[in-house]
Amino acid sequence: MNLRQIEIFHAILQSGSISAAARALNVSQPNVTRVLAHAEQQLGFLLFERHAQGLSPTPEALRLMPEIEQLMRQRAGIDTLIGRLKCGEAQHLRIGAAHALGQAVLPQTLIEAHRRLPQLSIELVTSHWDTLCEDLLRQRMDLALAFGQRPPEGIDCEVLGKRALMALFPPGIIPPERIGLDQLGEAPLLMQRQDPLGERLHAAIDAAGLELRSPWLIKTYAVIAEMVAAGAGIGVVDAFTAEHYRDRLGAAVLSPEIEAEVVLVTPSRRSLSLPALRFCELLRAQLGG
Repeated sequence: MNLRQIEIFHAILQSGSISAAARALNVSQPNVTRVLAHAEQQLGFLLFERHAQGLSPTPEALRLMPEIEQLMRQRAGIDTLIGRLKCGEAQHLRIGAAHALGQAVLPQTLIEAHRRLPQLSIELVTSHWDTLCEDLLRQRMDLALAFGQRPPEGIDCEVLGKRALMALFPPGIIPPERIGLDQLGEAPLLMQRQDPLGERLHAAIDAAGLELRSPWLIKTYAVIAEMVAAGAGIGVVDAFTAEHYRDRLGAAVLSPEIEAEVVLVTPSRRSLSLPALRFCELLRAQLGG
């Protein structure tokens, strides 16, 4: 029996007549009669006895009933799950991010995602590039937001926006709008070394023939900002961290500009769920400007 035949057989069992089954399925009565007759012809036995009072299931039909009921319950469960998947409900989304982006960008996106998909649970983990890519490849994460660099095999990157690196100054110092690397002076310089932004910064320093003193190796831009706030020196951070600290610290765009790409990182050969796709759209809308 195919699924349509099973559906009509079940509807007749539930309603007790062909006309009632047709109304329940929103189809014509001749259509139900035709499908039932075809099913009985294929099976080689009758499913219902016809009499003046209507239909009654044959012994063979009664033997089929438990299996048919179980199948219809499973189908109802599938329909329910499809509806929930379509609405993005009852799913868990695992998101990774570079530390600065997790702090400065994703909170607003998470709030908006919850507003649109209230039943969706979201897990956010901040980490470094290599760890984010490994987690995506091992299916421990659905998508990530990071500063762009060359991805490993199996990882796709979509550029969502670009932002310039910024110099942060301790409280009480009002910097110009833009400042050259050669104008940073003799104060200790707090900067990343090993991430994509740090690599671009050091390439620019080398190209300018400068020797800028950096006594600390700090891998988190928020910590660099806190050190600047404590008076440790001048920090170089991403634009999102600078924006986060704008009420406490002065900031200036480095000149010439050193741009950082913000990328959406996803696995190459794995389809994203509908909630993940919707979350990606929120990120594009937030970072596209």
